[in-house]
Amino acid sequence: MEFSHIPVMLEECVSGLNVKENGIYFDGTVGGAGHSYELLNRNPSIRLVATDLDDEAIAAANERLSPFSGRFRIYKSNYKDFEEVFSKEGIDLIDGALLDFGVSSHQLDDDERGFSYRKTDARLDMRMDQSNPLTAYEVVNTYPYEKLVKILKDYGEEKFASAIVKNIVKKRETKPVETCGELSDIVEESIPAKFRFGAPCERKTFQAIRIEVNGELDGLYELVLKLTRRLKKGGRIAILTFHSLEDRIVKEAFREMETDCICPKSFPVCVCGKKREIKIITKKPITASEKEMKINSRSKCAKLRIAERV
Repeated sequence: MEFSHIPVMLEECVSGLNVKENGIYFDGTVGGAGHSYELLNRNPSIRLVATDLDDEAIAAANERLSPFSGRFRIYKSNYKDFEEVFSKEGIDLIDGALLDFGVSSHQLDDDERGFSYRKTDARLDMRMDQSNPLTAYEVVNTYPYEKLVKILKDYGEEKFASAIVKNIVKKRETKPVETCGELSDIVEESIPAKFRFGAPCERKTFQAIRIEVNGELDGLYELVLKLTRRLKKGGRIAILTFHSLEDRIVKEAFREMETDCICPKSFPVCVCGKKREIKIITKKPITASEKEMKINSRSKCAKLRIAERV
């Protein structure tokens, strides 16, 4: 299956980075290279370093960016390990960074990857890095009841978590839950009919399990702080999130970095030493236009936050 991914809020991301001549830019989630291509194409003097965990995405990105040979390099690495990548590249500070936390269209549409909650016979997988030993199959079939409920509540904000997990446990007592279709059926059966309308009722459960498999929220707050601190003065970071948990983490990290002195107002002078590190460019997150949402339904839940180093 050809790797495909429609970049979300392409113009907003690229223009929001306020690209500088001869700058060094980091795309931590290169995916199909939609954002990276536009950055390199519009700005012939910049250099790009990128990471991704998906072998198919890396191969597709290298091919798509081939017209810019010599100006980019892609590493198979978690964006959270950017410091190792920067060290290999001899980079100290960068001029801009982009993180797109969305699952690519290819990963969702390729049934063999086991991400989709469509009624398919694809084996539960959901790994972005296919060398990862933990799959959705293991999570669904080996995690104890209490742990599974916590995952669905914390990562999926699923209010019917207990009922869903109860039925998962009941099912796996006789036969493992092996496919995306089987898990979808269990979720549907567990949610009262009046709550099944609108967005697919399986979405929250699949999201929660995917986050667990890939450790998506682990260390995310610290990552935002560390990466933003590697920006040069005037450099910007743009972060695309696709659910409230990610967005909340990014919002809180930006707020922490924008806050100046935190001493009590009664103190005559600052003793805490805390200094404002960024200016938040997007006081409210940018969302996709109506036009884009009609073209790409997966942009509907996206939020873009941008900050600038001071």
